[in-house]
Amino acid sequence: MTRSTHSQMKIMSITDNLKIAGQYCLPKHALSRLVGKLAAAEAGNLTTRVIEAFIKQYQVDMSEALHESPAHYKSFNAFFTRELKPGIRPVVEDAMTLALPVDGTVSQLGPISQGRIIQAKGHDYSARELLGGYEDLVAPFKDGDFATIYLAPKDYHRIHMPLDGVLESMVFVPGDLFSVNPLTAENVPNLFARNERVVATFRTPHGPMALVLVGATIVASIETIWAGNIAPTKEKKVVRWDYTGDEAITLQKGAEMGLFKLGSTVVCLFGPGMLAGFAPHLANGVTTRMGQPFATLAAQA
Repeated sequence: MTRSTHSQMKIMSITDNLKIAGQYCLPKHALSRLVGKLAAAEAGNLTTRVIEAFIKQYQVDMSEALHESPAHYKSFNAFFTRELKPGIRPVVEDAMTLALPVDGTVSQLGPISQGRIIQAKGHDYSARELLGGYEDLVAPFKDGDFATIYLAPKDYHRIHMPLDGVLESMVFVPGDLFSVNPLTAENVPNLFARNERVVATFRTPHGPMALVLVGATIVASIETIWAGNIAPTKEKKVVRWDYTGDEAITLQKGAEMGLFKLGSTVVCLFGPGMLAGFAPHLANGVTTRMGQPFATLAAQA
């Protein structure tokens, strides 16, 4: 290693440390609320210019969007949660193959070992904490499998079902709003179990499944198609809803189940023995596209 390369690495390390330290100091909730109001504002030409700048900065592929022109979107939120053109994300048809739920990048995937989920090298966290502390929710996933997918600002931000499922419960867990980018995941312990999140659990023909929508800095809100915007209570306490009987909602494989306003992360959990394995092409750092093969089911229901 040359002296110049060593110096560059040292400068990068210092810069990264400052970025992480700064997140502990930021008033993240106040900042997120402010950005949320700005993102919802309909400011005409100003909104269009902001969207154009964002597209250029993050190299957003607008050719995939149902409406390609930035001027079509009245607010930044409308742009950020944009729909895609019909058929541009075909959902894998094989009944034994799960579909990827989002566009993004694989952060980690593998087994849930002794109730712990890998966050990054040297970091793991409790599945029980992730699911809001409810033992009856975490028990079905003991010795199961997980996959964590990070959504960057340029990505399509609607979340879809990996397979058919019946909604059983939803939990809102208040918490921090750290960034969830790879740098933060590698340096902030317990990140996904400490950030604000929405947990949706499903009964499927092949076993239990949970989709955990993790909030982040300046994520204005998390929405589900059955409850709309999920907002924290004044008491900032964990809130749970159970769905039974006529309240039960069935969603088909590939159906939209929720969305993020600004980038975040989805953690997917599957019951033990449910999966034969994740798709061979998936590994840490691999780009995902909603609808492509995600995993193979172990057996017919």
